[in-house]
Amino acid sequence: MTGPPGPGEAGRLPRPADGGPAGPAGPLHALGVRPGMRLLVHASLGGTGLRAEELRDALLAAVGPRGTLAAPAFTPQNSKTSTAHLARIAGLSEEGVRDFRARMPAFDPACTPSHGMGVLAEAVRTAPGAARSGHPQTSFAAVGEGARELCAEHPLTSHLGEESPLGKMCGKGWKVLMINVGFSVCTAFHLAEYRIPKPPLRMYECVVKVKHPGLPGRQPAGPEGEGWTAYEDIALDDSDFAEIGRAFPEDRIRRGWIGGASAMLFALPHAVDHALEWMTENRR
Repeated sequence: MTGPPGPGEAGRLPRPADGGPAGPAGPLHALGVRPGMRLLVHASLGGTGLRAEELRDALLAAVGPRGTLAAPAFTPQNSKTSTAHLARIAGLSEEGVRDFRARMPAFDPACTPSHGMGVLAEAVRTAPGAARSGHPQTSFAAVGEGARELCAEHPLTSHLGEESPLGKMCGKGWKVLMINVGFSVCTAFHLAEYRIPKPPLRMYECVVKVKHPGLPGRQPAGPEGEGWTAYEDIALDDSDFAEIGRAFPEDRIRRGWIGGASAMLFALPHAVDHALEWMTENRR
């Protein structure tokens, strides 16, 4: 049995001749997905012909019972400043905004859908036996060996830092699989923002349940044990992620096709190290 391709091996697979959908199992193996692998997946399946549940199940079969599959299950609309939240309150009067925010439900990891993460992320979140971390804005969902440990203890003040599931993934050598998306949405790059010298900070606000794990300081008060809380964390900025991705060494990437969708596989720690070097040299 051959192992996964090394970083210096040829990484491009031919696109299917008809460009149409095909079963994902063979292409996943050709791309380098192996039993026991731990995968953080990002995907946009619109127009690819791939079905979320079928692809999720193929990924789980490819990594096997000793592997783990995870996806971002973010809820950015739980905010007062995010683009997702501002779109929801656009056009409302001041009174309407106050009423809307007063009625916003607290994040519930058991049932709050992710927002803007795609159908594959939702398929991972809703998979039988899936675990989900408790951050009310940047949670992760995972299935497989170690999923519950990965998603445990995700503090509010570490969206995507060392204490988050992303930080744990980096320490354990996870791979990143990106399907039909580019580096502009590469969550792994955010961990580098926590490692640059003196990263900028900002305040965040979201609706949480009283006694939320990791809630700093005061407990919110409100109907049904829910309320707004504020906390400080890194000022996350993905505006240069596409540029960081263009500078990522090609010999660190395994490229191919899954059905009609382009895909790339790379080591999460390599991505974080590259982003840290780039940010240290180029961000001001």
